[in-house]
Amino acid sequence: MLTSVIVSVSAFLSCAQQENPNTSMSNSVTSTSASGGPSSTSINTDTATFANGCFWCTEAIFQQLEGVLKVSSGYSGGHVVNPTYKEVCTGTTGHAECIQIIYDPLKISFDELLEVFWQTHDPTTLNKQGNDEGPQYRSAVFYHTAEQKVKADKYKTELDKSGAFRAPLVTEVSPFTSFYVAENYHQDYYNTNGSQPYCTYVIRPKLEKFQKVFKSKLKH
Repeated sequence: MLTSVIVSVSAFLSCAQQENPNTSMSNSVTSTSASGGPSSTSINTDTATFANGCFWCTEAIFQQLEGVLKVSSGYSGGHVVNPTYKEVCTGTTGHAECIQIIYDPLKISFDELLEVFWQTHDPTTLNKQGNDEGPQYRSAVFYHTAEQKVKADKYKTELDKSGAFRAPLVTEVSPFTSFYVAENYHQDYYNTNGSQPYCTYVIRPKLEKFQKVFKSKLKH
């Protein structure tokens, strides 16, 4: 019995092995007022694009941060236009699995997003996160502005000098070029598929650890 459970669980430890094309989610975000109608409040937002492993995991983490308005899973950093998930999984498109974050800079800064980014994946493993391997799982910051580049480079250098990690950081810091939103069934994956084994055994433990470390930054 124990052996069968272990085999069952281990089969779900890789993001690339999972696919659920029957799940359909909307990518839109609607702002509503207290009365339930459309809100006229205008918010100046900024955008951050990170690659830090399977986007099912990283999306769930950043969704919980106060000041984050929207997180989209997708692909960036490659040469193929409008790639599919299956194409990206081959490792030949040049794209990495990414999340694009729309946030309110008055509530959370790019520096704070970088802090979460560095602490919620392993930036020392080249083209690999856990059981997920290939260039599509590389660690990367795709900067949108010169200021984001300076901050990402500085943070990376300081982490290397501090010895915070046992090995040198291999995180790529590259200019943002394009972001292709992943198929609908990838969006809001953990919230939609929380009972799936991958969510239970892989994403949930990461979320629980994240929630303890960044308790003060979570949405209430």
